[in-house]
Amino acid sequence: MTYAISVEDIHSAAERLEDVAVRTPLIENVQLNEITGGRVFVKAECLQHTGSFKFRGAYNRLSRLSAEEKERGVLAFSSGNHAQGVARAAQLLGIKATIIMPEDAPALKLAATKGYGADVVTYDRYTEDREEVAATTAGDSGVVIVPPYNDPFIMAGQGTAGLETVQDLRKIGLTPDQALVNCGGGGLASGFYTAMYDAFPNLNGYVVEPEEFDDVKRSLETGDIQTIDFNARSICDALLTPSPGKLTFPIIKDKGVTGITVSDDEARAAVSFAARHMKLTGEPGGIVSLAAILAGKVETAGKITVCIISGGNVDPQMHTDCILNF
Repeated sequence: MTYAISVEDIHSAAERLEDVAVRTPLIENVQLNEITGGRVFVKAECLQHTGSFKFRGAYNRLSRLSAEEKERGVLAFSSGNHAQGVARAAQLLGIKATIIMPEDAPALKLAATKGYGADVVTYDRYTEDREEVAATTAGDSGVVIVPPYNDPFIMAGQGTAGLETVQDLRKIGLTPDQALVNCGGGGLASGFYTAMYDAFPNLNGYVVEPEEFDDVKRSLETGDIQTIDFNARSICDALLTPSPGKLTFPIIKDKGVTGITVSDDEARAAVSFAARHMKLTGEPGGIVSLAAILAGKVETAGKITVCIISGGNVDPQMHTDCILNF
């Protein structure tokens, strides 16, 4: 089967992102190793431009636009992290950006997106379809739609986080036993695992979702794309996608990845742990893979495990509540 991206596409994206994206660290923490009985390495994408991995894919996509496409501008729809990534990439490349965001998106993300110079249009995520809102907003302007995950350039850009992880592990002579990646629509997971499995074919891979947004887990179990219940709710706003992408899912499925879920409280506990013990800021949706490890959802004793903090754009009050109460 021919997939939407290859490892060569990820290397090409890495060339685009060189000296533009932050090469984020792969962090090992003493307390985390003691708790797990193994060695855990955390890819800290919360330290990336705009506070999440989304900048990687956004910049790779926008940098590929023709001069005529750049002149027309771009439009994206996002709960916040893709919004900020597109807004910042557009700002760097001199492109006008319009972002469709849910009205209940964290205030921090709304403010940051506007701060990067984008025009923001809000909608009700529970009563309106964001793609319909985007189509109405775009009209006949010819604006270029930049999807959050179901795009080869986006996927390859996100995969550079996996490529860096591979390179850093090889530098210290380690082969990971397993990796856990946060998953919404699958853009990060498909890119990350394309890079990781190319280097470490015997890896055990997991995608992690909020309990009520387990569409990828169920899709992997059935072999067909599943959707979430319309009434599902979670504090993990970065992962509230209705289903995996048609381009991302085949890659995740054919790698033999397993789906697991965490509760909102387990995500809150991971936010607290990262702040108190690692001095890292993670948002609930950006820290579910670490939450799964801390909650014992995978066996870590005697193993080398990789996970990711994919975003750190959490409202201050929620961050404080997690630290004080979990």
